[in-house]
Amino acid sequence: MDKEKVREHLANLNEFKSPGPDELHPRVLKELSDIIAEPLSVIFENSWKTGEVPEDWRRANVVPIFKKGKKADPGNYRPVSLTSIPGKILEQIIKQHIWEHLDGNAVINQSQHGFVTSKSCQTNLISFYDKITGWIDQGKAVDIVYLDFSKAFDKVSHTILIEKMIKYGIDRTTVRWIHNWLSDRTQRVVINGFTSDWKTVSSGVPQGSVLGPLLFNIFINDLDEGVEGTLIKFADDTKLGGVANTREEKERIQKDLDKLEQWAETNRMTFNREKCKVLHLGKKNDNIQYRMGGISLSSSTCEKDLGVLVDHRLNMSQQCDAAAKKANTILGCIKRSIESRSRDVIVPLYSSLVRPHLEYCVQFWAPQLTNWNKFREGRPKW
Repeated sequence: MDKEKVREHLANLNEFKSPGPDELHPRVLKELSDIIAEPLSVIFENSWKTGEVPEDWRRANVVPIFKKGKKADPGNYRPVSLTSIPGKILEQIIKQHIWEHLDGNAVINQSQHGFVTSKSCQTNLISFYDKITGWIDQGKAVDIVYLDFSKAFDKVSHTILIEKMIKYGIDRTTVRWIHNWLSDRTQRVVINGFTSDWKTVSSGVPQGSVLGPLLFNIFINDLDEGVEGTLIKFADDTKLGGVANTREEKERIQKDLDKLEQWAETNRMTFNREKCKVLHLGKKNDNIQYRMGGISLSSSTCEKDLGVLVDHRLNMSQQCDAAAKKANTILGCIKRSIESRSRDVIVPLYSSLVRPHLEYCVQFWAPQLTNWNKFREGRPKW
């Protein structure tokens, strides 16, 4: 490993990040970057060549991050793994090596928009609904199936993942290191200073690690194989769309769902069928009921797609109302909490806390607002 590259990674560490179980704080590593860059580069080189991964790099403190709903329900928390900072630096170097191979050989399917350079939630939404609205403009009935994997990142089979990495031509040395990095992992839950016992992890890629998202993209890359409809992904958030005018077109969508169910079974994944929803679009839509694994999927009149509300009429008024309500709620909190009305105080707060909610994917849900810049830059009048 190049010493200068290691020094650069050390110098760019975010000193406010939390350390992993080894308690090596990023601030200490950053301040000692000139001294420890060379010995770390030697350790990294030997680890990569031999495939031996230190035990500290295979440990994680799991911190629950609240999402939404009732705080007493454990299912409403996202587990994030805090891992070793030196281990993460080597992960970054190996990630760059793997990505150069995947990108150079166009391995990752174009339908994947998550954790991919130059793609985002916005590109996902615009590219998918551009095709959907095109069909609607032609007077066609369209069905969209929003798919939900159950604990997707936690159920990744290490054996299947390694097989796919070899299939996609990643070099054996890197594959061996990844295999050993995933093997014999342990983790514990940390809440308010209290820790659980260490538990062995037999599947999944660590959420919060550097390599985790890239490895998941490799794992789910072949989900599209054999699917005839329009399928698009943002990591594990997947949706399938297709014209549903004739019986043959509806049967084609059902066959695609059967293929996706078969893929999940083959790859030891499961769909949370209760959260899989169908959105029926178009005036002549028969609202056919689709099935997965013998269970009927529920229909919906409005779905939150990557944070944007989409209804069965493709009317974005609900999204506009939701964005305005959220922005006004935060403005109210600022008004009640901050005594000063100085521009130097209010404008930074407005820019960092309010504008992101008004601007999120606005090119998708409100492209017609030509005076949007005036709206978003308007200052609250109290």
